[in-house]
Amino acid sequence: MSEKKKILFLTGTRADFGKQKSLIKAVEKETDFEVYIFVTGMHMEPKYGGTNSEVQKCGFSNVYAFMNQRSHDSMDTILANTIQGFGSYVYALKPDMIIIHGDRAESLAGVIVGALNNIIVVHIEGGEVSGTIDESIRHAVSKLAHIHFVANNEAKRRLLQMGEEESSIYVIGSPDIDLMISPDLPPLLEIKEYYDIPYDEYAIFVYHSVTTSLHNLLDNTRIVMDALVASEKNYVVVFPSNDTGADIIIEEIERQRDNPCFRIFSSIRFESFLVLLKHCKFIIGNSSAGIREAPIYSIPTINIGDRQNGRFSHETIINTKESKEEI
Repeated sequence: MSEKKKILFLTGTRADFGKQKSLIKAVEKETDFEVYIFVTGMHMEPKYGGTNSEVQKCGFSNVYAFMNQRSHDSMDTILANTIQGFGSYVYALKPDMIIIHGDRAESLAGVIVGALNNIIVVHIEGGEVSGTIDESIRHAVSKLAHIHFVANNEAKRRLLQMGEEESSIYVIGSPDIDLMISPDLPPLLEIKEYYDIPYDEYAIFVYHSVTTSLHNLLDNTRIVMDALVASEKNYVVVFPSNDTGADIIIEEIERQRDNPCFRIFSSIRFESFLVLLKHCKFIIGNSSAGIREAPIYSIPTINIGDRQNGRFSHETIINTKESKEEI
């Protein structure tokens, strides 16, 4: 009998794990494969909910956790740390394939390690565009990867323009749709009780830093928060990803900790977030969830600023500037 092929998934955030989870489950069911998961990045930071525990709770067999950063580490330091840690793990494991997602420093580290060690690397959701450094990282990952699972034909077209072989590109849609439409998602009432969300009606607010415009971040965040307060609506607020500048946003969010119109969370389990999204009045901020997931549920999105520039457009998405009046 031939040995099982070792398939190694790398996850650095709550979001990318949510997008990979259904694929991990599918691969684990196959008798020819053995699944391994390298957990790092935001998962390891208590400030962002310590979501490594959520990965562990899924019951996958081979999960390895690695702390790749300290508070206030720059993106280049995080990249270097992840290359070193992931590289050592890959050297010991000798996987047959590495699967990564998106445009984080951890994704770039994963594809560098894979490419330099002649290991096949699969990249999920390449070919996307956005208005920040994320786009450059994503395209760099795509050029180093060998197989591409893209969300739509537009993304495929971009990869072809970048010189990728058509035979290496597979249009699979957004990889979390299986989870989004699953009948196994928990009921809304259960989620509200667990997270102590008292509202009958609410919106979701997720606002990330734009690392290429940090000089405007404090002013922009204050404008956005002022608009939310002035609206007198109820908001479920989730902390931003741990990009440079996240602490500025978190500090402004924390000023509303005692405001009864705000329920603030460092992190929400991905399945729970989907249920809350499905039943909210709208999502506001600059998260990709407003561009990708919200339209699938026909939930309106108020997309603020240019972080998602050039990405998928839909009639449910309203684009606006960081202006209290516009918002």
